[in-house]
Amino acid sequence: MNFAFYIARRYLFTLSKSSAINFITGITSASIIVGAATMFVVISAFSGLKEFSLSFTNNFDPDLKVTSIVGKTITMTPEQEQALKKMPGIAYYSRIIEERVLFSYDGKQQVTYLKGIDSNYIYVNPIKEKVAGQWVVPNSNQVVMGFGTSDKLSIQLYNFEIPLEVFIPKPGKGQIDDPDKAFTKASLRPTGFYSINEDYDSKYVFADLDLVQHLMEFQPNTISGLEIKLKPNISEDSVMSELQKLFGPKTDVKTRAQLNDALYRMLNTEFIAVYLILTLIIIMTLFTLIGAIIMMILDKKSNLKTLASLGAEIRELRRIFLLQGTLLTLTGCFIGLFIGIMLVILQLKFQMFMITDNLAYPVAFSIQNIFIVLATIMILGFIASKIASSRISKKLLE
Repeated sequence: MNFAFYIARRYLFTLSKSSAINFITGITSASIIVGAATMFVVISAFSGLKEFSLSFTNNFDPDLKVTSIVGKTITMTPEQEQALKKMPGIAYYSRIIEERVLFSYDGKQQVTYLKGIDSNYIYVNPIKEKVAGQWVVPNSNQVVMGFGTSDKLSIQLYNFEIPLEVFIPKPGKGQIDDPDKAFTKASLRPTGFYSINEDYDSKYVFADLDLVQHLMEFQPNTISGLEIKLKPNISEDSVMSELQKLFGPKTDVKTRAQLNDALYRMLNTEFIAVYLILTLIIIMTLFTLIGAIIMMILDKKSNLKTLASLGAEIRELRRIFLLQGTLLTLTGCFIGLFIGIMLVILQLKFQMFMITDNLAYPVAFSIQNIFIVLATIMILGFIASKIASSRISKKLLE
């Protein structure tokens, strides 16, 4: 067995004659354990909150979305549609039209997006699961809106006595001489309400694609974009490249992350900030490790002189306490991670901590988080041990 490792292991698991040193070593071990457990639990909780926040976007945003860079519409040719159907990485695609319009109901008005969708839309986005009532029936004037929009307009489900009117700007140029001729007006029937969260519940009113094309005076092959669901384990980049070639440089293909770029940036920035704060706390905790090793060096000074007399070099003596500090850090880190993992698993299984009566505090168990905590604490522990062990010098042994 390696000489330095053997001595370091003996020092680690053997109590010192000084109760003060034993107390400091115990405090150091406890600090590392608590630091590792806390870091893992907090990062897991943040990962859970991140997944919880992004779960809302999964109900609205597809894996890939194709839109026009020039203007608002895309004209899809029969050849392009055939090529799209044959593309191997695509499970489903849906043609959509989005336009910001005015809704009016019983004297109340609300501006929001009218979204025309085809029959494939529910296979691309799982919004139908969140709908109370009936989903949009093809070739009808039925609409599904969010609870936020319905609340602002005071609309009740299946109440058709008062019509829901939509006003869509007509295409054209120049000044508007007659406001009545500037808008296409139609009556719609709300048959379903969806509920996601406060922001999304006021974002869209879903209607049949053919109806919206007719109201906006679009040709059957004119759309705002395509929403695409990929097959499992398919590379986004390869499909994006094929779509870009198919529809040309005047279109833009974005992933779900790119569609929610601001949200992803905010969540990633918050994660980095939380990680740096926790790392700072760990650094402050590891000052006790430096102190404990220095106290151990002073306590074992006579032993070190003996080892030096027997031919041990300063480098080897330093390595003893470097390994001792690293082993102490590793042991504390593993114990802390075990405690943290148990707490996360218990929360996932038994939902011990609740935000509301029906919503448990979200956490996510991730192997990546284990490696983040382990790497952070081990690197910082090694640096702290290196600093403390450097105090051994010829002058100290004289």
